[in-house]
Parts: sequence; structure tokens; C-alpha cells
Amino acid sequence: MITLGVIGGSGLYQMDDIEHGEWVNVETPFGAPSDEYFVGELDGIRVVFLPRHGRGHRLLPSELNFRANIYGMKKLGVRRLIAVSAVGSLKQEIAPGHIVIPDQFIDRTRGRIGTFFGRGIVAHVAFADPVCPLLSQALVEASGSLSTAVHHGGTYICMEGPQFSTRAESLLYRSWGADIIGMTNLQEAKLAREAEICFATLALATDYDCWNTEAGDVVIEEVLAILNTNVVTAQRIVRDTARRLSPERVCGCETALTNAIITDRAMIPETVKRELEPIIGKYING
Repeated sequence: MITLGVIGGSGLYQMDDIEHGEWVNVETPFGAPSDEYFVGELDGIRVVFLPRHGRGHRLLPSELNFRANIYGMKKLGVRRLIAVSAVGSLKQEIAPGHIVIPDQFIDRTRGRIGTFFGRGIVAHVAFADPVCPLLSQALVEASGSLSTAVHHGGTYICMEGPQFSTRAESLLYRSWGADIIGMTNLQEAKLAREAEICFATLALATDYDCWNTEAGDVVIEEVLAILNTNVVTAQRIVRDTARRLSPERVCGCETALTNAIITDRAMIPETVKRELEPIIGKYING
């Protein structure tokens, strides 16, 4: 059975359409994930759902244990992962309420851990194209029947937060050609690539970032109001995307670690081998 992972962002703390579901606790060598995982079925597809900020929205973006979150997905058999995220718009044509499926990232975070490696093992994965083109295309196709505008492609600026941008920062990011801004997705994309999981972002534009003085500055009450509408749309898109997934993966995501591990296998500490077995086992065993 295909296993699809979904990380729910602000406003998306559960998926009502999942059937026969139960909350499952997963232990990881990196500590506790954001919450338990809700595991069930969606039209015959096994779905693993994780509320990114925890039920009740308890965790800041900077407090998220990204390694534990993605490791737990891998441990539960997830091979494709959709990250649903609220974002601000840096382009006039991306209006609040629109959907963006980005294909690039720029990192403006500070000190977050975005790799499983280290502690005696070194690996370098290709990340020029940070999202899975096939999973992203499935999201685009699943969005086609909606009345909501959908933007395929674009650059996601990942900022530290939890504060929103200054006006100077917002204008700077626009000068770089960035399209949307959020606080969470980059580390998820990096870790999913290392875990050889197909990854794509479903970004829900909730506001114009503060560059757009005509629209007014970001007001959290207005953001939440748009989120409530977008969350329903996001669940519809995820459900339709799940129906489009093939059991076989023909992208390069599932072989991302081929030739990426540089360390002499005999030099990798045994504790690290055990901890990373779900991720590196096929490359270091036998």
C-alpha cells in the first residue's frame, strides 16, 4: 500500500477525511516529534499525518524538532511527503487565498539543524532541485478543478521568525525574485531528501507581506480568517493528490543517498549506524 505523509501547518491540525485512524507515538534518536502521528487510510491510501506545531499549536517554528519529525515519517514507511504551510506573498499576482506549489528555497534561518548526518558520518546530497517534480505536478493537477488560483513554481524564503518581516527585509526578498515567505519548510525539504522521501510543498497564501503598504501590514486575525478557508481547500487537494499517486516512484528521490555517503564504512560509529538504520541501512549493510 502507498504511504503518503502529510505535515499540517498553521490551522491544519487534523484531517477529518482519514478513516480507521489512530494516534501513534514514535520514538526517534533525535528526541520527540512535534506530536503523535495520526495513521489511517484515505481512499485506500495509507496516510500518516503530523501537526507540525502540535495539537493546539504549541511550538514555535524555531522550536520544531525537524529531524525527529522526518525520521518518524521514514520509520512509519512514508515515501512521499506533502508539507502544508501558511505563507506570505511577495508578489502582487499571488493574492491572499491563492495556492503556491514552490520549486525553490532560500534559507534565512539561523542555527537550525537540517541534516541527519554528523557525529562520525558525512554525506552530501544533491539539493539543486529541492522538491520532487512528480509529487509537485500531482499537487498541481489535483488543484486544477478548484476555483482558487494556483501558482506552479516559485521561490520560498524560509525565515527564522516568529516575528514577521521588517519592511526592509520584505523589499529585499522581493528584489531577489522570491515569491513567498514562510518559517518552516526548508529544513523539512532537506531532511526528506536525505531520507529519500519525495517532498513537495502546498503553500497557502494568507497575506501580502509588509512590502505591500496598500494592503496594510500583516494582521494575525486576518491571516487566521483566510487560513480557515484555505485549510478546507488544502484537505481537498491532498485527497485528490493521494488518488493520483502511483505505487512506483520514477523520480530520483529514492536514490538520493547513492554515492552521497563519503565516510569510510568501517569508520562509522556503531551507535550512529543503529540510529540511522532506517535511512542509511541499505547503503552500509551487507
